[in-house]
Amino acid sequence: MEARVDLYHLMQQALAEAEKGLSAGEVPVGAVLAGPDGQIVARAHNQPITLQDPTAHAEILVIRKAGLFFGNYRLNDTLLVVTVEPCIMCMGAAIHARIARLVFGSPDPKGGAAGSLYNVASDKRLNHEIEVTPGIMEQECRELIEGFFRGRREKKA
Repeated sequence: MEARVDLYHLMQQALAEAEKGLSAGEVPVGAVLAGPDGQIVARAHNQPITLQDPTAHAEILVIRKAGLFFGNYRLNDTLLVVTVEPCIMCMGAAIHARIARLVFGSPDPKGGAAGSLYNVASDKRLNHEIEVTPGIMEQECRELIEGFFRGRREKKA
């Protein structure tokens, strides 16, 4: 992985995707996937409601798009940047895709699989490990997701 990749720029792009999801009524999670040179090759936001597909998380969608871009299901030497810590399903997909590094903003203590609740990324029993960098633009990412759920709770009250 290129040492000079601007993680803050990539997270800003992931946040822009999360905002698109928010505008569509989806849980605001955004993701981008960059190649070894740091250039974004795919971007996505959560779309389970829109696509009527429980697997349509931002990470899954961005991995699918990147596979098409590279013409390969293995995404060696790539960097996945996500606004919220991935769940078990998304971490499983990232491992199968052989993603080299994961960067996320806000931890997910209730479902995170990259260190908060589970640590799938560095489970030595699996055939691939992913380097994890948490906390990039954590406050901005946390405010977006918490604001969304706070708004939902207020609507119910």
